[in-house]
Amino acid sequence: MSLRPKSLPPSPPDPRVAKAAAGDRVCAEELLQELLPRVRNLVRYLAWGDVDVDDISQLALIEIARSFHNYRGEGALHSWAERITTRVALHYLRRRRSEERRRTSLSPVELHVISPRNEQPDEYTLRRKTVRMLDDLPDDQRQALVLHHVVGLSVPELASELGIPFETARSRLRLGVQKLRDQLRRRGSS
Repeated sequence: MSLRPKSLPPSPPDPRVAKAAAGDRVCAEELLQELLPRVRNLVRYLAWGDVDVDDISQLALIEIARSFHNYRGEGALHSWAERITTRVALHYLRRRRSEERRRTSLSPVELHVISPRNEQPDEYTLRRKTVRMLDDLPDDQRQALVLHHVVGLSVPELASELGIPFETARSRLRLGVQKLRDQLRRRGSS
């Protein structure tokens, strides 16, 4: 089972990016609307539960909009946006985790299930099952798996993005894959 979306052939840079960077709100809104499903899915893979997905997605879209002037067109726009989304999500999750450590009681978690409009019911069901499996992993392994298998970061890039040694990144990937395999085996035997 591959979590990575099918690769598309390279396309020329979208002229709307330059217009958005120059302040064209219509172009910026169009681009952000197109990026929203990818951003939201990536955030959902990185964040445990559905509680913070909308907040993190919104923060990521704001950062993407602020950064249009930095896009050089050397790679796909969605890949560039995924890198920004990853940084925003990881920063948010780290900050939230440190705030939770300071609190003595945890608030109840609400789950909001929102089906993306463009997905077929089978795709949505598969994504939900995948996310539930990811929810059972420790945050560090989950983030490593998503960044490597969904975003497509190499292990050295993963280590750099997370600020950890190369061997630690490899270990988190290996342990995360093993735990996912164990889950699949348990679900298959039950």
